[in-house]
Amino acid sequence: MIRARRIGVTAVAALAALAGTPVLAQTQQPSETRPSTTSSGSALPPGWQIGGEGDARELVWRSPRPVPMADARVEFHTGDRLLGVPKAENDGRTFRLSLDAVGDAPLKDLQVLAGGRRLDAPAGDAAREPRGALSAAGPPAALPANSVDPGRPGAYRTVTGEYGLDPVKLPGFAQPVEMEAVVVAPRGVTGKRPLALFLHGRHGTCYKPGGDDVTGDWPCPAGLKAIPSHRGYLKDQQLLASQGYVTVSISANGINGQDWEAEDGGAQARSSLVRQHLAKWAGWAARPAGAPAAVRDAPRADLSRVLLVGHSRGGEGVNRAAMDSLYPPPAAEDGYRGPVRWKVRGTVLIGPTIFGQNPVADVPSATILPGCDGDVSDLQGEVYVDGTRGISRGTALHSAVYVVGANHNYFNSEWTPGLSEAPSSDDFWDDEEQPDPVCSAGTPTRLTAEGQHRAGATYIAAAARLFVAGDDRVRPLLDGSGRRAPSADPARVLTHAVGARRTAGFLPDGGVTVTGGRLCAAIDPDPAQACLPPDTKGSSPHFAWWQTDKEAGRGAVALNWTEPGTATRIRPATPVSLTGAKSLALRVFVPPNTTGTELDVSVTDSAGHRARLGRVTVDGLPGSERTASYWAREVRVPLTAATRTGLDLRHVRSLELTPRSGAGQAWLMDAWGWAPGTPAVTAAALPRVDIGRLTVKEGDSGTLTYHVPVRVSGHGTGQVRFSVLDPDTGETVDKLVTVRPGATPVDVPVEVEGDTRFGYDEQHDVLAKAVHGTVVGSYRGGVTAQNDDPAPGVTLTPVTDRVTEGGTLTWRISLSEPADVMFWQPVLVVPVTEGAELSTKDVDPQWLLDHAGAVPDPERPLSEANVWAWTSVPAGTTTADFTVVTVADQVTEPAESVRLALTDEEARPLPGSPVLTGTVTDAS
Repeated sequence: MIRARRIGVTAVAALAALAGTPVLAQTQQPSETRPSTTSSGSALPPGWQIGGEGDARELVWRSPRPVPMADARVEFHTGDRLLGVPKAENDGRTFRLSLDAVGDAPLKDLQVLAGGRRLDAPAGDAAREPRGALSAAGPPAALPANSVDPGRPGAYRTVTGEYGLDPVKLPGFAQPVEMEAVVVAPRGVTGKRPLALFLHGRHGTCYKPGGDDVTGDWPCPAGLKAIPSHRGYLKDQQLLASQGYVTVSISANGINGQDWEAEDGGAQARSSLVRQHLAKWAGWAARPAGAPAAVRDAPRADLSRVLLVGHSRGGEGVNRAAMDSLYPPPAAEDGYRGPVRWKVRGTVLIGPTIFGQNPVADVPSATILPGCDGDVSDLQGEVYVDGTRGISRGTALHSAVYVVGANHNYFNSEWTPGLSEAPSSDDFWDDEEQPDPVCSAGTPTRLTAEGQHRAGATYIAAAARLFVAGDDRVRPLLDGSGRRAPSADPARVLTHAVGARRTAGFLPDGGVTVTGGRLCAAIDPDPAQACLPPDTKGSSPHFAWWQTDKEAGRGAVALNWTEPGTATRIRPATPVSLTGAKSLALRVFVPPNTTGTELDVSVTDSAGHRARLGRVTVDGLPGSERTASYWAREVRVPLTAATRTGLDLRHVRSLELTPRSGAGQAWLMDAWGWAPGTPAVTAAALPRVDIGRLTVKEGDSGTLTYHVPVRVSGHGTGQVRFSVLDPDTGETVDKLVTVRPGATPVDVPVEVEGDTRFGYDEQHDVLAKAVHGTVVGSYRGGVTAQNDDPAPGVTLTPVTDRVTEGGTLTWRISLSEPADVMFWQPVLVVPVTEGAELSTKDVDPQWLLDHAGAVPDPERPLSEANVWAWTSVPAGTTTADFTVVTVADQVTEPAESVRLALTDEEARPLPGSPVLTGTVTDAS
């Protein structure tokens, strides 16, 4: 099997040896703080257990309440380290992760996270961290109205229809995926019209009419109906159709029901489905007679003007579809292999996931960030803006649209209670005893479902009008210019952006020098380096976690002052040119619920000439500890003062921020020269990187070396940051590598040593993220070595099975041979068949709590206290003891006994394994 330590050393050494590229970061996982797992018990937190048998062992967590099928990925962590993505059972409570993925990681400080929020918070946390710890502000003041309101219906009447085609088979999915859609189009229009395609996110797939049952099955079992998530955007479609767009919303239940098996969460599959539909529309545009009736009733679609709209995982899916349309993916991984007969002019991403953090820099985008998102609650979609900086030409506008008080689900009417055909809910779950000051229903900042959907439709239409129709009058609604669309009222919608006519800028992750403040890291376990300390109430979308506990190349400039006048100076490695710019645009955030932070903004040129440009005021967003409200506001100062003083805008050497308000904090994300306008966008010819996965058998002897498959296609050269993860320690090594098609950018050899001892499958992974001049498709891959040895036999024998009360009963679990991994075996207390049984008051209370999560009262037989303990046998050994600690009392009583059985993961006694008895006698 893979020797994890050897693999880690080999791979890390290979990456570090690459010529001419310095090691950027090497991080060790922080030490654990909880007690170590012992041989006498699992020491797993309540709700956790080890399941399965042999090489199918699993780490299992059962939630005390149902976890709805949603878009954020449920993840198991140990401390800051990602263990893996578990599979959800149909009960909506049970999640299972193969111990293959866990490897030798210690099962301590276990946590379940989804979208940055913790699902398994221990009891009592709410008392230690009251939700009202942040005093929420009211809604921001209304912005001035824009000159054009895209939320107003157009002049066209609309026609609605549906089509269903033969399902398609997608790579990696056992079941075919449906090709179904609803079409809404303008009626009575001549000529070709632009096409807007909608893709819903990950939601339940099937439901039982008249009941509350919702499942993630596919296809739907008998008696259940498919949830029509694709019909949830009819209002958005009708608005666009009234303005002259042909719209189609496609169903993706077949992907939702199977994407738990996909390493990328289904992004490539969703891209394939989108492009399958686009290919059909291209064919129907060329030959209308062969189109379904719903398509024939619509004007002919203009496939040279396509807008893609995706919600949640659908957002990541349409982003990947835009990428795959420009930079083809590896054929073996793709579910569409035909010609690209369309052009994507822009994307709208609603509460999206971005597990790969791989946005498409040369396709304009507008990302809607719901301020009360209870699903993708870390608002990781901000990466669709931040992650495009420095990647390509920078002419595509990338906008973040923060909707105060919006949740995740209500942008889709089929996910909205009172409107949906199937059962649905508010994803921002509420606690009546501790209401959230920002997002609980009825608070001044929380939007109604109708108001939220109307705001979403308005800003989708704004993106269509700018990206597809080229109407620059709507740009101020998206680019941080501080204008509102009255149709979205009363929603408070704030925006910032990068790209378009912004010139070179000051980027904290671009090799700058900072004095008077500090250059901080978006992701770093060291509080002295991190931008936000771990005890921060709330979070920042700009610092959404990726795949490792430390990341190079992502940061901000942190300002912290105790009195006015303490300047922070940002000096880039080379002077910045602001030629052609009208203003300097800064993206700055301050703590939520704060107001009136004032900063003077000055610049200095290479000759030392300094100009004070003006003063900006920054307010925080309404926020609570459950919201991602540390989000940057865009503020601008004109460059007229610099021009008036003769400052050389071609060579600006530094930027200076001087607080003029009292003690406070602020974070600068970046600053750019800004000018109005929306330039034409032409996608650059870039290389594309995809990491594959190689699966091999370990064998019985000898050592073989395999190489992580890395493919580079496309054109040109660029830079990618590769990260090698050591499966044994969690250690990562980053490397900045120049890539070009036809060359192997990184050689990561993995040694697989064969043996005949039982172990789990082990995988050694490599990650990739674009830095400059590249795109990354499949961002995670590696080598997986499969265990091919049977599990050892297990027996249970008595060591001390008769004691006086107050003594310790002991049994020994023995393996027929050592295993290469920690071996877990459950032991169950079963009812006695004769005589008196030990009760919950006959054993040590701490022992009972540790092994059953129970307390002595009310007194009951021990077999009724659900004592089902998982005992671990350390790797390389063959025995471990299981003990029952008894207590002495003052009660005269007969001898009492306890019976133990080895069981499988379902608590069923193992066939052929005897049930053993321990006896406790009275001490009096």
